[in-house]
Amino acid sequence: PLAHSPADDTRAPCSRFQEPHWLPLQHFSACQLPARERNWLLDDGSLTRRLTDQGRGVFRVLRLSQGWQVPRASERRLLGMSQRQVAIVREVVLQQGSHQVVFARSVLPLSSLGGRLAHLRRLQNKPLGDILFRSAGMRRGPFELARIAGDSSYLPRRLRQQEAAWGRRSRFEVYGHNIM
Repeated sequence: PLAHSPADDTRAPCSRFQEPHWLPLQHFSACQLPARERNWLLDDGSLTRRLTDQGRGVFRVLRLSQGWQVPRASERRLLGMSQRQVAIVREVVLQQGSHQVVFARSVLPLSSLGGRLAHLRRLQNKPLGDILFRSAGMRRGPFELARIAGDSSYLPRRLRQQEAAWGRRSRFEVYGHNIM
């Protein structure tokens, strides 16, 4: 199992991170986004469910970090947040068997964490996707994609690699509240 403490991650404060260059899907040609990658990146169902359905070992969510912070500029724009509004920012690794297969960063604005969504403050190692896709009336916004360098400061140091990887993100509206 992965062990992680804040001391393990020597990334700079949030404002100094180099954000990926997130773009709407229309900006990517078929040559830039081959069919295999397109199939995974644009699946609008639950990624958690898709991974568990593969049956490639026990599925686990390993929480790397979770805490209150001001999200990055592009995340605030995506969620319609003010410059100083805080959110729970959660970073996890989705693992199949002994393989780390997905790095996920979620942003849950304080304004979205009341009422029926208050339980999202206590996710621990539960998959957020499972909860979102079981919520009646959940709506997902369009995907934004980015090609992220394997050594990008966006990634926790322990997850950096030699090759670049694709990233995707979208805004979810659940019970009238936005989360990423």
